[in-house]
Amino acid sequence: MAFEGLAGRLQETMNKIRGKGKVSEADVKEMMREVRLALLEADVNFKVVKQFIKTVSERAVGSDVMKSLTPGQQVIKIVQEELTNLMGGEESKIAVADKPPTVLMMVGLQGAGKTTTTGKLANLLRKKYNRKPLLVAADIYRPAAIQQLETLGKQLSMPVFSLGDQVSPVEIAKQAIAKAKEDHLDYVIIDTAGRLHIDDALMDELKQVKEVASPDEIFLVVDSMTGQDAVNVAESFNEQLEVSGVILTKLDGDTRGGAALSIRAVTGKPIKLVATGEKMEALETFHPDRMASRILGMGDVLSLIEKAQVDIDTEKAKEMEQKLKDNSMTLDDFLEQLQQVKQMGPLDELMKMLPGAGKMKGMDNMQVDDKQLGHIEAIIKSMTKMEKDNPDIINAGRRKRIARGSGRPIQEVNRLLKQFNEMKKMMKQMTGGAMGKKMKKGKNPFGNFKLPF
Repeated sequence: MAFEGLAGRLQETMNKIRGKGKVSEADVKEMMREVRLALLEADVNFKVVKQFIKTVSERAVGSDVMKSLTPGQQVIKIVQEELTNLMGGEESKIAVADKPPTVLMMVGLQGAGKTTTTGKLANLLRKKYNRKPLLVAADIYRPAAIQQLETLGKQLSMPVFSLGDQVSPVEIAKQAIAKAKEDHLDYVIIDTAGRLHIDDALMDELKQVKEVASPDEIFLVVDSMTGQDAVNVAESFNEQLEVSGVILTKLDGDTRGGAALSIRAVTGKPIKLVATGEKMEALETFHPDRMASRILGMGDVLSLIEKAQVDIDTEKAKEMEQKLKDNSMTLDDFLEQLQQVKQMGPLDELMKMLPGAGKMKGMDNMQVDDKQLGHIEAIIKSMTKMEKDNPDIINAGRRKRIARGSGRPIQEVNRLLKQFNEMKKMMKQMTGGAMGKKMKKGKNPFGNFKLPF
């Protein structure tokens, strides 16, 4: 996750004050000094940091906190609230026109990820809101931009409107909207051209497209890896085009996260969506309150639940819950669960959404990649139905046969069977409520459990 460094520093600082029964002004001052350094190191805009520290300090030394029974917790609550306000307070929804189609215009510098984000946004609108979008290839300058969007359209089975690279973007936008009306489509997403730097020619063209298309939203796509530059780019585009919201890309990268914390405060425009990976599903609504919770190590259970609702089959989940209670889970069930969890994203990222999970050791073991899943699949598929349903019968001879059939070393077969048994024990504990108790104490609820790779 982005904010890794910032989150670590802030959580460390918060832990010093968390359990204090009495908090002095000197305590608050010391904490604010560390928070200030953490924010500046994360590349948050200097003016934004100054204002944030001032607001938190004033609230933290107020009589309500000092007289509180849990002043340490109150101070952390204030930091969380102000961090949430800094990022926009509440989520900003994507506009919906009174009369379809709703027109969304994507703008930004070259390399920010506009074209890919256009595809991701179309995917989100269809998957989450059941809308029918039209992708519009209006970047006629960048080599292969039109082809890239057409490839994404095929991948997503979505219509792409293109008139090649010899027709002006203004004309392309005009005809695309007419086409969407004719085909009764809900959204038109216009992928416009970028430049390596902001220039007058680019802005003039975008203004013309805006005039013709009358977009309901102008989304500025910003690469969060560019730090302070991202904020400067957002300011320039906003002055010229009046953007309605920001989409931050590469928030999963090795970024210090300052852009996300500064953009709203500097431009007054909300961050509406964030891209958290390369897959087409890796675009999600930006929730300032949830992000603040994650940064402070309080987890983000709501996002975890939402991911599960989208990616996991509810009926199968109920069946699995029953099997866990009965302790009747088979290796086929285990494989199916791994595949479903994999759809939700990297397991280490999901784990960080659990409150307090960031402080647990051994989280680096919680990673699954497609290749490893393939190995597990090969091993399980080399077993007979009886073996999958009752792994206890798998003796040395059977293990050798399974290893040969799957093309994997016998050590991997042994490891898989051992970890499967450990997982069943762990799941039994979780359904018995032991997991919550462990997490409250800051212990890893998974004990020494590692995935079978």
